[in-house]
Formats: sequence, C-alpha cells, structure tokens
Amino acid sequence: MTLLNETHDTNLTSWVTSANNASDFPIQNLPFATFRLKGSNEPLRGGVAIGDYVIDMAALASSNIFSGLAQQAANAAAKSSLNDLMGMGKEANSALRLALSRALTVGASEQDIVSKCLVLQQDVEFAMPCIIGDYTDFYTSIHHATAVGALFRPDNPLLPNYKWVPIGYHGRSSTIGISGQTFPRPVGQLKAPNAEEPILAPCKRLDYELEMGIFIGKGNELGHRIDIESAQDHIFGLCLFNDWSARDIQAWEYQPLGPFLAKNFASTISPWIVTIEALAPYRTEFVRPENDPQPLPYLTSKENSDLGGLDIQLECLIQTEKMRKEGESAYKISESNFKYSYWTIEQLVTHHSVNGCSMNPGDLLGSGTQSGPEHCQAGSMLELSRGGKEAFTLANGETRTFLEDGDCVVMRGYCQKDGAARIGFGEVVGTVLPAIQ
Repeated sequence: MTLLNETHDTNLTSWVTSANNASDFPIQNLPFATFRLKGSNEPLRGGVAIGDYVIDMAALASSNIFSGLAQQAANAAAKSSLNDLMGMGKEANSALRLALSRALTVGASEQDIVSKCLVLQQDVEFAMPCIIGDYTDFYTSIHHATAVGALFRPDNPLLPNYKWVPIGYHGRSSTIGISGQTFPRPVGQLKAPNAEEPILAPCKRLDYELEMGIFIGKGNELGHRIDIESAQDHIFGLCLFNDWSARDIQAWEYQPLGPFLAKNFASTISPWIVTIEALAPYRTEFVRPENDPQPLPYLTSKENSDLGGLDIQLECLIQTEKMRKEGESAYKISESNFKYSYWTIEQLVTHHSVNGCSMNPGDLLGSGTQSGPEHCQAGSMLELSRGGKEAFTLANGETRTFLEDGDCVVMRGYCQKDGAARIGFGEVVGTVLPAIQ
C-alpha cells in the first residue's frame, strides 16, 4: 500500500492561500482533471486543483522547472487526455505529485513561475479526464445488495455467490459524461405486474446510484493477471460516480443476463480524480464478519486486510426544478461512507484480471451503490422509498419516490479525520430532462 510521505504532512501550507482554508483542494490533495477556459476553443489540457485554482499543466510543463521523471510526467499531464499520465504508473505519478507539492509550498523558489500557470476554477469548463476504453460496474455494498434483493426476492435477498466473488457487469463507456451532464429520461420496455405484455414507454422509476469510480493506471497484458499485492500500483485514482438507473426497465430485462438498457443511457463522473497516493492517510482496516466466508487466497493479503478500506464520506442531494426557480439550494437526502464496501478496490482490480483480462490506462471501474447499514444511508431512491412504496419529503414540501423531470442530483465526497488534512472530491452534478419520444 502507498505509504505516507512528505506530501501528506498536515503542517504543509501553500502560497495559494485559498488552499489553506478548509478547501476541498489543499496542498495535500492535488487531484487531476482536464479543462479549458469557458466558452473558448482552446485545446483541452490537464490541470491540477489547488484551492480555488487550476494549475495549467500545459503551461507548467513548457516552463521545464522540473527534471527527470517528474518533468516527463508533467509533459504527459499537459496533454488533452490523462491516459498517458495514468499509464506511466505509480513511480512517475508520485514523482510529479512530490514536485508539485514542493513548488506550491510557502517559500518555494518556483512560486513566480507556477503562479503564472494558475487559472481560477470558476473561469474554466471541464471535459472527460481521459478516454475510457472500457467500463465495468461492480456491486460492492452488501447493504445495498441486501436491501435491493429483498425488494425483488423477499425470500432470498442475497444470492449465495455474493460473499465469495466480486459481482460486476460490463457497462457502456460511450454514455459516461462529465459533471453537468444532462440527459433525456430513458425509454424502454416496461411490464406492469398485472399486464400480459410489455409496452415501450418512458421510464417511470428513474433513480440515481451513489458510487465511486476507480480509474486504472498502468495496465496489464492479455493473459497476465494482476496480483493482489501489486493491484494498487495499477490504480491511478478515484472520482465520484453517479450511475443512473431505470428501475422499471431493469426489473423486466435483468433476468437472466443482468443490466442492459436500464443502465447504459447515462452515467456521470466528477471532473477531479483524487490520486491513490493522496488517499493514503484515509486507509482503514478491511475486515469481514467472522461468520462470513473469507476471501479466497488470490483476493487476500496482509496489506489488504490491514489497509484495504477507504474512509470516504459521501452525500447525495436533490434540487428540483421548483427549488431552482425559487432560488433554493439542493437538499441532502442521504449520506454514507465508502468504508462500508464489502470488497476493496484492490480486490476489484485483482478479480477483474484473474482470468487474464487485459486492462488499460483510463479504464473505469464503478464501485456499485454505496449504502450504509442504516436506512438513512441508502445510496439510491429505490432503497429510500422502499421500492417506491414510501414517498419521502424534501425541505420545500415536495415529495419523491423516484426522480422527476427537471430534478438535479448532486453528489459530494470528502475525507476528514484528526491528524490528517481534509481532502475533497468536489461534486458530481447531473440533471434529468423529459424523454424524447
């Protein structure tokens, strides 16, 4: 596992003063995105968040203030996609992170040069951080799996393979969009319980899923598995991920092969990717209940047991069209934590490749809906409304069981504890539009 180093020092402060005031993006974070100035036709390039600013990595790389592997990584980060940077692997990414940290620290000799490379975040627009060649969605929250299973299979909510194997399905990368994504309500086959035949109609039970996205860094060759001991070396970083779901389409189509049109119409990621190294202070113990099956040997290591978990606070908010028109802020409807995941991110990578599947820089793994043990920690409306049977009330008196046209879903994530710097993921925002028929 990534060890703590000087970049995690809580005493570090930046000459970018906005990074020192409870920002999502202090000097201990330094996440990556791609951007350009709003409304411009400028080339996209990589950026790094520090306080209220983005470091323009194209401008910084051209200054040649770094050397060796750090400069090579800066050159890769300057491109219109982060795939090359991701593919350089842990050593290069760590070298660039260290060089950036030192250049941003109070008293750094590079301040004059780096300050000329800063752009206010409010002045930029973000793009997809990389080309996502493949996307796999997992199902790692046992609380979500049990709650949803109870709705569809009351007598057998959790299938017997769940505790043995990380469950996943191959998704659709072409419909993954960056925060701010809008999409029409999906249309598909629906079949009411008492109907003899299905109909083609707009989804009536549209939902969100509160997830984390895991970006692959260095890949592996076809036929060569990634061992659990080295899995973290193949992870670039994490983002927030909303995997929108059409529950009524899903209920009709999912047997026997699983999700299809219910999941492939839209998914939304946050622009910032927090590197796996930045998350090192928030590693936690990974423990299975004593009475549960323990992972098979290929999914087990001492490091994974000691530090496989991640303590990431997650929250979900809704802003309805009525709330927007009346100037009301989004209302928080649930919160959870990534530490409740039944499988670690290293186990996901290892299992994905155990059959020899090749993975490439920029591939995305979805964690699956992150629900906690309490009902208020549900990561989907399907759970919050108990399958649509119980409407819940928003701050302005509106009620919901599932999403309505015009609803905007906001997800946020951050890590915070005593003895470590607070780091955030920003937010991921998406809005539902009326169906196109």
